[in-house]
Amino acid sequence: MNAFSYNRRDFIKVAALSSCLPLIPNFGLAAAVAEDRTTWYRDAKFGMFIHWGPYSLASVEASWPIMKPKPGGISEAEYRELWRRFNPTKFDPYAFVDQARAAGQQYMVFTTKHHDGFCMFDTSYTDYKITNTPYGKDIVAQLAQACKERSMPLGFYYSPPDMHHPAFRDMSKLAKENWNGEPERPEWPLYLDYMQLQLTELLTRYGPVVLIWFDGLNHQEKYGGIRFINLIRQLQPATLVNDRIGVPGDYVTPEQFVPTGIPTKDVHFNAVDTSVQQKLKSTIPRPEDFQLWETCMTINNQWAYNVHDREFKSSQFLIRALVEVASRGGNFLLNVGPQPDGVIQPEFQERLHAIGDWMSVNGDSIYGTTYGPVQGMASLRTTAKGKKVYLHVFDWPSAALEITGLDAKVIAAHLLATGQSLTFRQDSGKLQIDVGNHAPDPNVSTIALNTV
Repeated sequence: MNAFSYNRRDFIKVAALSSCLPLIPNFGLAAAVAEDRTTWYRDAKFGMFIHWGPYSLASVEASWPIMKPKPGGISEAEYRELWRRFNPTKFDPYAFVDQARAAGQQYMVFTTKHHDGFCMFDTSYTDYKITNTPYGKDIVAQLAQACKERSMPLGFYYSPPDMHHPAFRDMSKLAKENWNGEPERPEWPLYLDYMQLQLTELLTRYGPVVLIWFDGLNHQEKYGGIRFINLIRQLQPATLVNDRIGVPGDYVTPEQFVPTGIPTKDVHFNAVDTSVQQKLKSTIPRPEDFQLWETCMTINNQWAYNVHDREFKSSQFLIRALVEVASRGGNFLLNVGPQPDGVIQPEFQERLHAIGDWMSVNGDSIYGTTYGPVQGMASLRTTAKGKKVYLHVFDWPSAALEITGLDAKVIAAHLLATGQSLTFRQDSGKLQIDVGNHAPDPNVSTIALNTV
């Protein structure tokens, strides 16, 4: 079979499927319907991102070394040969799921295909895939089965850019010369058909897919994203879609940073671009103006495994990042890059366990919550769930804890970790809570307030 194998039957299938899809996606769904589709996601708050592929063998980032090569780095030719020796014999999909669950993570997102074009699933449309490596088995199928058996929601990262497909770019050139793709070439429609065929495989062969995480990079309008939104809605109507295919999605995805304000629908996010912070407001938005969002973040500096990257974020930093995200109504998608043998490295496991220990005590203040009624206080963050307000104290006071801006009347307060009741006074917009001299938790201590 050629590297990219299509036949007339494949294209007839695509054409037939496309013809039965609506021409315009129904972005105007009733708010209640949209809310219902996203309820599980709003409640989950915390997920595991997994970036993994043959690139782990070289301790280099996924795809970018051939798109933006560095002097002295791996060559494109060397990178393209890594798959021939990729053999993760220690991969245990159940271990991945169990580690995510132990961390308190409520869903997983796996890289089925990154920008390099290598597929971690047994696609019928390219030879550049996991089942042609020495390992020879479908990684995505194994993980999907483990998630099904462990009741772990699974989503798929899928890269629209593809450095390995001749219809995406002229492959007689190095990827660094045309990695944004060449939609002006007559072959471009064939690449979009390839995307549709692969997405159809992912959405029909691996069970329920809770979300598709596109990563379209620059000039995303070239993909005609409406077509793929329609495809997803047709094949799995409940599947959520992010904001990186050139059309509005169910949620936006700031990358490697936490927004300083609560995201609203009038603010456009663009991956790693932090200039968006200037457009965020410090006020509490109306529920109908709130924009569902998710920050994705690495534990060290690189998405993929890198034996040399020892700059690990501390457990406290990651726990506080989770709290920061939840306090503004978002989800936190924390990344792991497994080793080439298929094991998640010990330093990542240690931090996942530490977060899980904190969540086992404080999970009620994160799961099922939304942004809190008090924003902008340096010493604490707030989340809310119905009539309950949770105070996440970063800087434990030496005297009474003072909170301003809480309009609701407080009728009870207690430490979430121990259940110990706390005395308090509330008057003229100020709440004072008598707390002990020592913080119950060195990472973040949580106080639960009952209000009316």
